[in-house]
Amino acid sequence: MNPQIRRLFFVFTALFVALVAMMTYWLWKAPDLEARRGNPTQIVRELTIKRGTIYASNGRTVLASVRQRKLPDGRIWYLRRYPQRGLAAHAIGYSTIARSRTGLEKSMNDVLTASNANLNTIVDRTLDKLRGITQRGNNLVTTLNVAGQRTAVQNLAGKCGAAVAVEPETGRVLVMASSPTYDPNLAESRFRAISRIGGPCQPAAPLLNRTTQGLFIPGSIFKIVTATAALESGRFTPTSTFTDPGYCVEYGKRVFNYSDQSGPHVFGTVDFGDAVENSINSVFCDIGKRLGPKAIIEQMKKFGFYEEPPVELPSDEKSASGLYQRGKLIEPKDPNAIDPGRLAFGQERLLVTPLQMALVAAAVGNEGYVMEPKLVDRIVAPDGKVIDRFTSDRWKRAMSARTAAELTAMMRRVVESGTGTTAQIPGVAVAGKTGTAETGRANQNDTWFIAFAPAERPRVAVAVALSNQDGTGGSTAAPIVRDIISALLGGNT
Repeated sequence: MNPQIRRLFFVFTALFVALVAMMTYWLWKAPDLEARRGNPTQIVRELTIKRGTIYASNGRTVLASVRQRKLPDGRIWYLRRYPQRGLAAHAIGYSTIARSRTGLEKSMNDVLTASNANLNTIVDRTLDKLRGITQRGNNLVTTLNVAGQRTAVQNLAGKCGAAVAVEPETGRVLVMASSPTYDPNLAESRFRAISRIGGPCQPAAPLLNRTTQGLFIPGSIFKIVTATAALESGRFTPTSTFTDPGYCVEYGKRVFNYSDQSGPHVFGTVDFGDAVENSINSVFCDIGKRLGPKAIIEQMKKFGFYEEPPVELPSDEKSASGLYQRGKLIEPKDPNAIDPGRLAFGQERLLVTPLQMALVAAAVGNEGYVMEPKLVDRIVAPDGKVIDRFTSDRWKRAMSARTAAELTAMMRRVVESGTGTTAQIPGVAVAGKTGTAETGRANQNDTWFIAFAPAERPRVAVAVALSNQDGTGGSTAAPIVRDIISALLGGNT
């Protein structure tokens, strides 16, 4: 073969291969490119779809629906409407033309627009197209309990904070409330009105989902994690005794008991149960030094710390709990880089989400198992057929059933006669733990209460976190938890 012809053949072959490769690449990338935020073709296409309805757990209360807008050319666009306004704004999110989506509206968009790969959905979508009728999305039934959600939102009004409630045995999220809240109906055309929402914290950040994104200093509620590590180590039992002089010594300095205690600041000789009941910092400080930071961090991971919780929300709306430095999650390899005493009673550089701490309480109530948190109960086709139902899955094993039972007994004492008596509910045994975390700002503590009830057979676990409080967890957060538990156990949906 002529050398010039041979070279020309190789050139054309190389160009052909390159062309095939480029076409293959763009075909492969097409779905990603189409789904990119701001893609006008994709946006217009989805506006012609009758987006699925989102319901509360009762299957009746509508949290998100559609309204029609008729265009001058006769076409119909389907825009979002949120009848309950700010009731579940952060969990549901919003879907708009100009600002894309948040919450379940974003994470479950394929389902709501019938773009998911479920066989039933594909058949229905194809039939709609063949018959020339409007394509309809699938409906979502969430796990959110209306009575519990409304109680949480009302109690959080005027505060900066969050409340989460889950079913310990299933992981179903019954309440997900963040404050300040906002009306998602404003997101389409009056977005600036949302940005003007204020609150007793700076910034008020009404769009921030404080239940899964908000990072709070845990304070004494973290003592349940430390107590778990201590009991699981085999080095401590509920009857282990300690001497409390009112402080412990850390790096040559005294760390005193805080005013979250229900009695005097010096308790003398106490057992482990007394230390939990009265939230004695000095005891937990000494336990932390004896365990070391590595054991505590390993226990944290068994609860789900250092991971994004697997709840059905967008990844950018979830934060991992753990040690933070300059806004970044850290896990120092050098144990000397961590103050074990302060870590043990929930200070140091600890930052946690309310969802994570609700899962800690739930694990104690569920014989040591942490269930995957679920916001979606089922997906329902437009004809009412259930096409997918979400199951309860174990996520972590945090402790043995024996340790869970021992912690339950201690946490019951907190509510019966300790720092959390304001969470008492007549006829219901509540197991809980208070938390009051110093932020370094005068009269601006992060205050907490975590609990589960009924203690003997838990049906609900709750965490409430509040920012910028001058009181304690027992006086500020515990009454809110009490009201949420009462609403959830009252049988209303």
